[in-house]
Amino acid sequence: MKRPHTKPPLPSKDDVLAFIGTQGGKIGTREIARAFGMKNADRAELKRMLRELTDAGRIERRRKKLHHPGTLPHVVMSDITARDADGELIALPTEWDEAEHGPAPKIRVRVPRRARPNEVAGVGDRALLRVEETGDKSDPIRHSGRVIKLIDRARQRVLGIFRAGAGGGGRLAPIDKKQAGRELSIPPGAGADARDGDLVAVEVATSRSGYGLPNARVTERLGSLKTERAVSLIAIHAHGIPHVFPPAALAEAQAAKAATRHGREDWRELPLITIDPADAKDHDDAVHATRDTDPRNPGGFVITVAIADVSHYVRPGSALDREALVRGNSVYFPDRVVPMLPERISNDLCSLRPGEERAALAVRLVVGADGRKRSHSFHRVLMRSAAKLSYAQAQRAVDGWPDDTTGPLLASVLEPLYCAYRAVKRARDDRAPLDLDLPERKIVLTAHNTVDRVMTPERLDSHRLIEEYMILANVAAAETLERARVPLVYRVHDEPDPERVNALREFLATLDISLPKAGALRAEQFNRILARVKGRDVEKLVNEVVLRTQAQAEYAAENYGHFGLNLRRYAHFTSPIRRYADLVVHRGLIRALKLGDGALPEQQDAAALGEIGAQISAAERRAMKAERETFDRLLAHFLADRVGATFEGHISGATRAGLFVKLDDTGADGFIPARTIGSEYFRYHEDRHALVGERSGLTHRLGDRVTVRLVEAAPLAGALRFELLSEGRYNGAGSKRSRRERPAAKGPAAKGPAPRARRGRRRRQ
Repeated sequence: MKRPHTKPPLPSKDDVLAFIGTQGGKIGTREIARAFGMKNADRAELKRMLRELTDAGRIERRRKKLHHPGTLPHVVMSDITARDADGELIALPTEWDEAEHGPAPKIRVRVPRRARPNEVAGVGDRALLRVEETGDKSDPIRHSGRVIKLIDRARQRVLGIFRAGAGGGGRLAPIDKKQAGRELSIPPGAGADARDGDLVAVEVATSRSGYGLPNARVTERLGSLKTERAVSLIAIHAHGIPHVFPPAALAEAQAAKAATRHGREDWRELPLITIDPADAKDHDDAVHATRDTDPRNPGGFVITVAIADVSHYVRPGSALDREALVRGNSVYFPDRVVPMLPERISNDLCSLRPGEERAALAVRLVVGADGRKRSHSFHRVLMRSAAKLSYAQAQRAVDGWPDDTTGPLLASVLEPLYCAYRAVKRARDDRAPLDLDLPERKIVLTAHNTVDRVMTPERLDSHRLIEEYMILANVAAAETLERARVPLVYRVHDEPDPERVNALREFLATLDISLPKAGALRAEQFNRILARVKGRDVEKLVNEVVLRTQAQAEYAAENYGHFGLNLRRYAHFTSPIRRYADLVVHRGLIRALKLGDGALPEQQDAAALGEIGAQISAAERRAMKAERETFDRLLAHFLADRVGATFEGHISGATRAGLFVKLDDTGADGFIPARTIGSEYFRYHEDRHALVGERSGLTHRLGDRVTVRLVEAAPLAGALRFELLSEGRYNGAGSKRSRRERPAAKGPAAKGPAPRARRGRRRRQ
């Protein structure tokens, strides 16, 4: 007699918790179900159990994995903060949400017996650590880590501008915004021959006598601010951005020879064109499109994207490669570019100049009439660009105003490109990526590198065409490498943190806009909210709050998708001249498709690429901060002679300490201390992004239109201080009182530390 089948019992919550705690790899519903022999019918019950454990705070979901709350990933950026009683180094994770998880877990840093110089760290250093749990429950420090790479050495120094004094010595004006106005004294003989106006690094004396300024000694002269391109020099040194190429890297670049036809397909007759900003100096991507002649794809197109073959010139482990990894990416300032690769590579051999033979890695994309990609193939080619166009030039031609360059290309090259784009746009609209409307401003400099004007470049279809073609190519690269099981560096963007979404939901409720609680969160939901406020006075406000809700995109060897683009897999492939991640993807494609030399080394597995991803993500954040600070300093210089003038703007941030304001005409950011607002105590309401008068109910909210007077400008720090002239919203209901009618408060002005303003800038995809 056949025995009846008995279904294995479901695991208990304690069983699931124990299993998650013992696993080091990816843990999700699938892995748990497989471990306990659960069938598909049991998945719903398992998901319910996991939700209950998450709600109870016993596990957390991080990047679609399950963890015990407060645990660390295997690779983490850390700051080494102290030594314990035994002299061992103790580190803390650089990014940690104490409000959600409590105090950051300490990491005991192990030093290998035969450590290389870049694996030996000290207190104050920032390092990339490979972390594991010790398993020793008696030890209060449950994590140990090994230094993968030192990111930043401790710097016991202050940067500033040297102001020479009579009789030798002088003073230092610090460039840090937090230290603005706190000068240091440089005694005679401690100036290291610094001249008035030099950017210098100083070491502050540990002891201090009397009541004068603290003493400091100049340790390094970094350059003169009387020379051109001085403002970006401050950011370069303040953030430790490598800007001088080692001799070995320069020698490799100079010795490089142009690629030949050997081992490549001959695409020199295909009329690929480059479309870039008018002031671009390098051109690393070219495009072409034509109607698909395959009868099985009626109305479809074949789109070609060709990218400069940097991997031919920058080989793994070479001096050029090592320096490119340290830099991570090119850094763009209004007055200069700090490139990832020497100009011999970026502006010469890998710049797709018209009429010149260039090596490229190209992808041929077949899309249907609906714009959806049907197939793709990668090729290593020798190409010859047919033309170099600017965005505005290409757009003018298609709009009916061709010139001598675009006229001959209009029917054969440009019109097919735009026809294919219109199909691709339909697929993009169906996909519904996050569609924030936060235009970026651009500083235009004079010939003397002073600010001439600030402009907001017009968004053209030519911009969107190139963006969509590059996204298609990036998706194809990720799909190809996944299919070949070759590790890669993904460009990932996590879905928003649930607490931030809850805060957004509460804020939207004050505008009578609902954000559903049930169901998976999708970018389309945010788009519906943005569409509802289009054209209303709260449009800018809602766009900025939605942006602040989003996570930050980064590079990782594990794939958890790109929430903003609404894509399951995505990798950067289209700019290997300026991004190291793209170079890694090129090497992976060469390895996967056996396309010749320059392939990704076999030893660069997922773990190694995970470390690279963390390092170049940190370099990207460093570059973004340096670019933003330079923008602020240039605008502070520009406005320094307009102290006392009034400006129109909007509130771009609200904190306990005061309000941040962005000016309309320049985009300059400044601060209004809370103590200067009215004559009562203003309380910060986080859910409303507002300061509210405790007695009157007068409200100053994120996004509100304001008139301000410029009170102080600190150009070196890039800081502006404003006085608020506008009325507030009365009781948050829109009615207003003048400042003269506001009741006086008994309490002191609102005070507190000023968190960094979070700027509403478009995030990099």
